[in-house]
Amino acid sequence: MGERIAAVDCGTNSIRLLIAEADADGVLTDVHREMRIVRLGQGVDATGRLAPEAIERTRAALADYVDLMRAHGVAKVRMVATSATRDAANREDFFAMTRAELGRVVPGAVAEVITGDEEARLSFAGAVGELPSEAGPFVVVDLGGGSTELVVGDGAGVRAAYSADIGCVRITERCLPGNPPTAEEIAAAREFARTKLDEAFDRVPVDSVRTWVGVAGTMTTITAVALDLPEYDSTRVHLTRLTLDQVHQVCDRLIAMDHDQRAALGPMHPGRVDVIGGGAVITEELADELARRAGVKELVVSEHDILDGIALSVVQAV
Repeated sequence: MGERIAAVDCGTNSIRLLIAEADADGVLTDVHREMRIVRLGQGVDATGRLAPEAIERTRAALADYVDLMRAHGVAKVRMVATSATRDAANREDFFAMTRAELGRVVPGAVAEVITGDEEARLSFAGAVGELPSEAGPFVVVDLGGGSTELVVGDGAGVRAAYSADIGCVRITERCLPGNPPTAEEIAAAREFARTKLDEAFDRVPVDSVRTWVGVAGTMTTITAVALDLPEYDSTRVHLTRLTLDQVHQVCDRLIAMDHDQRAALGPMHPGRVDVIGGGAVITEELADELARRAGVKELVVSEHDILDGIALSVVQAV
């Protein structure tokens, strides 16, 4: 049996686990994947602090993940925490909690806050692993709860990366209080998204890009809704291609829906109901800009993302 490793991605909205087995060549085979919505970033944009109940929700999920790691004989673990923890005034409460839980697997292990650039690079490594190199250059977009990473690269590696200060939770809390949102709220959200994404496109030139790869829960959920799946099915979603017309059609539907209509959709995770409209606004702005700047005509959605990149980084670490 190969070495068992674990990767944990703790974002603004969700916490995810990958336990994998590495062979002698460093190739990973999935043992277990899991995702839970814990909304760690609840209210951070307004208060600058992590809510105690949000830390406790995250601790409960992480404790279960650690139990699974121990049961599967995990020898190495890496946990990455993203934008919700970057600037929180009480961030040490969160890190002390992760140190206590992860220490049950590997003594001294603790969550890391990584830069937006590294976040984007890990996403890129995970997302393009199964795509043919001739489909590049690629732009990988990881649309999270608090930030959106854009990274351009090809088979030779990353050319440019940038983390934009916008995500589905952040834009919802700031711009979309309505149920359903009003036309004025939607217009304000689109303007907010455009402003933040313009900063990203100024830093990450996409004119040579041939393939747009979207990762993370907003884009996988949009895809599952576009496919009209009765329930979420990652094998159906993985590497699905949507035309930009399909992207706009499903995003417009999601934005216009109220809470109950979104909740009634078969593939909709309960934790995404309130924020999927904000994610759809950002996705539409991305589609428009990539069509205009690079002539991109479709979105390729990958189930492999930063979580896979984190796992690869554990295997490749000397």
